[in-house]
Amino acid sequence: MGAIQAPDLSLAALAPLLFVFGAAAVGVLVEAFAPRDVRHPVQVTLALVGMVGAFASTILLAGTREVTAGRALAVDGAALFLQAIIAALGALSVLLFAERSLDPARSAFVASAAVPAGSLRDVELATSERVQTEVYPLASFAVGGMMLFTAANDLLIMFVALEVLSLPLYLMSGLARRRRLLSQEAAVKYFLLGAFASAFFLYGLALVYGSTGSVQLADIRAASSADGTDTLLVLGLGLLVVGLMFKASVAPFHTWTPDVYQGAPTPVSAFMAAATKVAAFGAILRLLYVGFGTADWTWRPLVYGLAIVSMVVGAVLGLTQTDVKRMLAYSSIAHAGFLLTGVIGLSNDGSGSGLAATMFYLLTYGLTTLGIFAVVTLVRDGDGEATHLSQWAGLAQRSPLTAGLMTFFLLALAGIPLTSGFTGKFAVFRAAIEVGAWPLAVIALLASAVAAFFYLRLVVLMYFSDPAPDGPTVGVAGLPTTTVLAVTAAATLVLGIVPGSVLDLARSAAVLVG
Repeated sequence: MGAIQAPDLSLAALAPLLFVFGAAAVGVLVEAFAPRDVRHPVQVTLALVGMVGAFASTILLAGTREVTAGRALAVDGAALFLQAIIAALGALSVLLFAERSLDPARSAFVASAAVPAGSLRDVELATSERVQTEVYPLASFAVGGMMLFTAANDLLIMFVALEVLSLPLYLMSGLARRRRLLSQEAAVKYFLLGAFASAFFLYGLALVYGSTGSVQLADIRAASSADGTDTLLVLGLGLLVVGLMFKASVAPFHTWTPDVYQGAPTPVSAFMAAATKVAAFGAILRLLYVGFGTADWTWRPLVYGLAIVSMVVGAVLGLTQTDVKRMLAYSSIAHAGFLLTGVIGLSNDGSGSGLAATMFYLLTYGLTTLGIFAVVTLVRDGDGEATHLSQWAGLAQRSPLTAGLMTFFLLALAGIPLTSGFTGKFAVFRAAIEVGAWPLAVIALLASAVAAFFYLRLVVLMYFSDPAPDGPTVGVAGLPTTTVLAVTAAATLVLGIVPGSVLDLARSAAVLVG
C-alpha cells in the first residue's frame, strides 16, 4: 500500500476561519463551564474578538492567491474581500444581539428556548432577568460557515459549509422572546425548506461527480470544457443552482424569506438579510465561474430568467405588504435579482467589472440592511418591535432622528443618488450592459422604480400622517445599536459620495482562483 500523502495546508491562509471557529468552540466551552452571571460579557467579547480577528486577517492576507487544504479552499482576492465583508457584518450583528443587555427583560431573545411557547413558564420568562448567551457561539459558527462557503473550491466542502452556516440560523430564528409561536413557526419553515434545498444541492453534487469523476471545481471546469453537452452535468448544475438560490432568497425559491424575516428576532433577521446574502452570492460566483465558466451557455439563460423573476416578484409583492419586516424581505428578494445582473456581467475567466460590481453591491446592501433593521429594533410596543406600517404613522413627530435615519436607509435601498445604493446599482447595471444584457438592465431599472414606491410609502407615512394616540414608543438606543447605526449610516453616505477607493479595491480583488 502506498503512503497517504498529507494535503498542502497553510495555517496562515486559514487564519480568518481559525479565528471565527476558534471563538465559536471556546464559546461552547464557556456555555458548559462558566457561571451564568459571567457568560454574557464573556460571550460577547469572544464573538467580537473572533470576528475582528478574522477581519484583520483578511487585510493582512490581501494580495494572496493560492489554494490550500488539498486544493479544496481558495485564498484569492474575491474570497478575502467577501470574508472581510462577512466578518464586519457579523461583528455589527453581534452588537445588535448585545443591545439591551443592561435591561435583560427587553432583550430580543428568549431567556430559555427549551420552554414550550405559551406555557406559564414561558410567560414568566418574558420578563426574566436571564440573558440568552447561546446565540453568540451560534452566530460565530454561522459566520465561520459563511466564510468557508465563499472560499470552497470543492463541492463537498461547499456542502459542509452550507450546513454549518444554516443549522445555527435555523435555531436562532426560533429564539424570539415575544411572539414565540410566530418565531417557532418561522424556524420550522426555514428548517424544512432548507433541508429540501440542501437535498437538491447534494443530489446535484452526486450528478456532477457521476459526470466528471471529481467534486473539485477546477476538475469540473476541465471536464465541462471537454464535454460541455453532458446531460448529467447540466442536470447536476441545475440542482446545485437551486440549492444556492434558496439560500440567496432568489425567487421562485424565496417562499421562506417573508415568514422567517417576520418571525425571527429582529437582530437575527438583520444578520440573515446582510451576511447570508454575501455568503450565498460568494458561493454562486465561485461555482458558476470557477466550475462552469467555460460552459456558461448552460447557466446564463437560467440566471437571466431567475434575475427577472426575482426582481418582478420582489418589487410587485412588496407593494402589498403591511408589515415592515415582510416588506424588507421582499426588498431582499428584489435585490437578489439586481445582484444576479452583476453575475451575468462576469467574463468567462471570472474577472471583469461584473465580479467587482457584485462584490461592491454586496458590501453596500449588507451595511444598509443592517442599519435599517437596527432602526426597526427601536420602534416598540408592548409586544416588542412595532412592525405594522400603521404603527409608523407620524413617527417623525415622535422622533425626528429615528425617522430621518429610516428615510436615509430606505432611499439607499431605492437607489437614490448620493447613497451607496445608487452606486451599487449603477455598477451592476453597467456590468450587465457591457456584456450585452441591456434588456436585463432595463427590466432592473423598471423594477427599481416599482420598489421605490413601497419605500417612499413608508417615508410619506412617517412624515405626513398623524401619529396614533396609543402609538408605539421609540426606545433610546444603547451603545451597541448606536455604534451600528453610526457605522452603517456613515458607510452608506461615504460609499454614495466618494466610492472610488472602495470600487478600486473591489476591482483589484476581483480574482477567482481555481
